[in-house]
Formats: sequence, C-alpha cells, structure tokens
Amino acid sequence: MLYVAVRAARRAGDMIARAYDERDGMKITQKSDRDYVTDVDQRAEDLIVREIAHHYPDHGIVAEEMDKHLRPDADIQWYIDPLDGTTNFIHGYPHFAVSIAAWKNGKPLLAVIHDPIRDETFEARNGGGAFLNRRRLRVSQEKKLDHALFASGMPSYQRDTIDLFQKRMDVCMRSMDGYRRGGSAALDLAYVAAGRLDVYWEAGLRSWDIAAGYLLVQEAGGLATGLDGSTVDLKKGDILAANPHLHSSVTRLLKV
Repeated sequence: MLYVAVRAARRAGDMIARAYDERDGMKITQKSDRDYVTDVDQRAEDLIVREIAHHYPDHGIVAEEMDKHLRPDADIQWYIDPLDGTTNFIHGYPHFAVSIAAWKNGKPLLAVIHDPIRDETFEARNGGGAFLNRRRLRVSQEKKLDHALFASGMPSYQRDTIDLFQKRMDVCMRSMDGYRRGGSAALDLAYVAAGRLDVYWEAGLRSWDIAAGYLLVQEAGGLATGLDGSTVDLKKGDILAANPHLHSSVTRLLKV
C-alpha cells in the first residue's frame, strides 16, 4: 500500500511541477472567502483517486475536491490533499505538497507527503519509522522553549477565530525563539518530523490536511495531539506537533 501511495504522490507531483511553470493558463475558482481551487488541484486529485481505487476498490476515500465521501463505512479510509498550499501555488511561492494517508478503523496506517519542487518525499508506515527520500527521520532534540522554532497558521475559512489565534500567537511569540508561516499544514508537520521545526500548531484544519503529517511526526519520535493534549480528532482538525521535550510546555501556552 505504501508503494502505491508513494507512486501516486510522485506522479501527481510531476504534474503539479509542470503546471507550476505554466501558471498563466491556470483556471482558478473561488470556493469560499479566501479559499481557492485550480484545475491543477482537480487533475492531480483525479490521478491519485484513480490510482488508489484501481488497487483498492473496496477502500473509502476522502479527498479535498470530491463532492462526497466514497465508501464511508469501509475499514480503511484514504485521506487525500492533492495540492496542500494552493494559495502558495497560485502566487508562485514554491512551498506546497501532495499529501496522502491511509487509516484503518480510526488509526493511521501509512503516510506520504511529497514536495514536487524540492523533490522531497516524506513517508511513514505505522511502526516502521519515518523517512525522507529513504533517510530515517527524527524530531529535533531542542529542550529549551525559548530556543524553539515554531510554525502555525489559520485556515482561510476560520476568520471568525482570529482573536483567539492572535492570543495564542502572542504568547507563543513571546515564549519561543522564532516563527515561520509556511502556508502548507502538511509540510509544516513533515518539517517537525524532520527536525526542521520544533513545534507546529493550528486549529480547525481538514482531515486531509493532517492525516499524513500526524503519523510522520509520531514515527519520527514526536508527539502529535489536539491543542489541549487530547487525541487528535480528524473531524475537529486541531493539532499540536512537537518533540517530546517541548510538547507539554506548548500545551500549557495554548490554554489562553
């Protein structure tokens, strides 16, 4: 299954990378306020869904641009974000990724996050570790909160929560060393797994935004929970990912 997911992600990534160099002809549709989809998102998703459905016709599929959840009662569910970071892509900002995950009975099985611009493929299997281009990943070992580098963001459809977001940002920026805003939840989580970031948190995301990165962080030795330290709920979409030395401290910070 992991091989199928990696192949689908890399094929979609190749399509996205080609389209990135030809954005002048791209079709852009506004789904809601500050939330966009391109024809590239849709073509990449179609490719991934066809690949998975061909090999696993009995599995469920949840994908960002699909109108409905396919086979929602199946034990195994696939979560697909064909282009996480669409706004970055539209603006020519080279930071976006393909994200694919499979979960069984509410538990993660495998994860793939592929960055087509840097040609970086992050992958993980439950109990099998996390890897970047076949190199083993480990989260950072930073122990001091005031030395930590963190990332966060706020989904475009969550503008009504901006006051709470700003309170959390204020306390985190006063307590930690630096802040990064990547614009791709999948890559932020992958970067925690790779030790490039010490902490990442965000509220109100979609299941396909976090389903893959959640497993990557765990398999790289990190902790991924809700913002309050509870088990991640894919439907709620709140996530805090950090190395084990910093996780509890950040949990306390976010209780504003």
